[in-house]
Amino acid sequence: MEKQLHDNICEERIFSSIFNKHSKDLHHFLYYKFGDLLNPKDKVQEAFVKLWQNCAKITPEKAKSFVFTTANNLMLNEVAHQKVVLKHQQTKPKMHTNESPEFLMQENEYRDKLQRALANLTEPQRVAFMMNRVEGKRFKEIAALLDISTKAVEKRIYGALKKLREDIKEL
Repeated sequence: MEKQLHDNICEERIFSSIFNKHSKDLHHFLYYKFGDLLNPKDKVQEAFVKLWQNCAKITPEKAKSFVFTTANNLMLNEVAHQKVVLKHQQTKPKMHTNESPEFLMQENEYRDKLQRALANLTEPQRVAFMMNRVEGKRFKEIAALLDISTKAVEKRIYGALKKLREDIKEL
């Protein structure tokens, strides 16, 4: 009993002896069970790092069991992670659209025309039009926000629509 209290894995010589005694067997165990793809050498190292981090809690008699269980769990976690990676790689991101290049080009041209046409509107027309069509505000709401009559809002929006129709023939 007295010897167990003095045999502490935290002592470098005892830890080294445990490492030298079990590391090769642990590597072979992992290699035979999981193959070389998941890098069993790394898992052996990680298991012994965890043993070192928990050296005060583990007796030398339990060290072998601890590193084998830890390394096995690390490999199982890696296998699960690789399954997720593989599943993610198999789902292909959508790299295509049903739209033709011609359609996409026309869409960009139309967007440019719209931006230019909006820029050609007067400031009051553009503000009222955008509040109505983009923000979805009603004529009364716009009138209250701009402190003008509802008729003035109607006139601005209808004027903006007329100008937009002139500037953009496709509209």
